[in-house]
Amino acid sequence: WGRLAPQIVYYFSAYCDLVADGAIKNGDKINVVVPTGNFGNILAGWFASKMGLKVSNFKVATNQNDILYRLFTTGAYEVAGVCPSVAPSMDIQVSSNFERFLYFYVGKDTARVREIMAEFKRSGKWVFENFSPADFSASRMDDAQIGAKIAEIYKKYGEIVDPHTACGFADTSHKGAKIILSTASPAKFPELIERIAGVHPTADSLEALLDRPVVRKTMPADTEKIREYLTLHGIKQ
Repeated sequence: WGRLAPQIVYYFSAYCDLVADGAIKNGDKINVVVPTGNFGNILAGWFASKMGLKVSNFKVATNQNDILYRLFTTGAYEVAGVCPSVAPSMDIQVSSNFERFLYFYVGKDTARVREIMAEFKRSGKWVFENFSPADFSASRMDDAQIGAKIAEIYKKYGEIVDPHTACGFADTSHKGAKIILSTASPAKFPELIERIAGVHPTADSLEALLDRPVVRKTMPADTEKIREYLTLHGIKQ
């Protein structure tokens, strides 16, 4: 909840921005697309909708490590081998936040959640009978498609997006206003962006770090000593 709580806020903030810009009227429903592997950010958006945010659909945008895509298109939640990709933060097969969604999906039946997760842990698979994705849909992209989409967006809009965000553009067929979450800075992937778009992506916050000295401190594997060091030398408010 330490991450989900603040993420809920910016879904409402984004909606208010659309209203302020005249893109929608207050009360209109929107579509939300979230590049995800761990099902955390999009879960925060789903919680926001349960708190009153007007959303027609949440699209789960995955890369080639597509356990969530397969779940929301087939009803089967099944582990497969992780295939390293150009969108590494989405290289996940077991989404740690899915269990939170599952709790609500099965009607807050904790015994049922334990049963499903125990079988999933044992066999690596659970098939939901008569599965209904409800508020969710899903899309996926492999590495080649991600690269092509980055190039397409740059050519069409003059904007550089990172490989995670690019996954959010796999399917934008839903009608009406959309929010596609940009989940990383392209400056974190300079080699990929330079190869695809021929430009060097930068970010002020990252550039500022390049001029700072690298500081290393060897510490013993001792929790108290590490806590003491961080207390003395950590960021002061």
